[in-house]
Amino acid sequence: GPDLAEVAAHWGVSVPEVARIHAGAEFRVAFCGFAPGFGYLTGLPGRYDTPRRATPRTAVPAGSVALAGPYTGVYPRTSPGGWQLIGTTDVVLWNPAREPAALLVPGTRVRFVPADGPEPEIPAAGAGTASAVGAA
Repeated sequence: GPDLAEVAAHWGVSVPEVARIHAGAEFRVAFCGFAPGFGYLTGLPGRYDTPRRATPRTAVPAGSVALAGPYTGVYPRTSPGGWQLIGTTDVVLWNPAREPAALLVPGTRVRFVPADGPEPEIPAAGAGTASAVGAA
């Protein structure tokens, strides 16, 4: 993501270490909001809280994996936003033709996998886990 180097500097680690730390966390959707399909994920230790950008972007691409404060989120559609972008995923988070339309609901466990990591096994729908392969 375009803010990966900035996040690495804030955390005091290398760029590859950001991907390793992020992929090593156990995330859970705490609540949903902002846009349909947007889950606020908790799971990173507090020392990795990340400030929002000083100036928000007018358009953040759908699938952007982002950090703000104690949360990780994935933008379900292109929208404005001020979170720090660390990667991408092609997982569809919001699809009105799907039941349920939102892939992420409160309580869902989420795992991120670095783009150069192993391909995740995605459980059947309704199993309460979502995996996202990202480019970080």
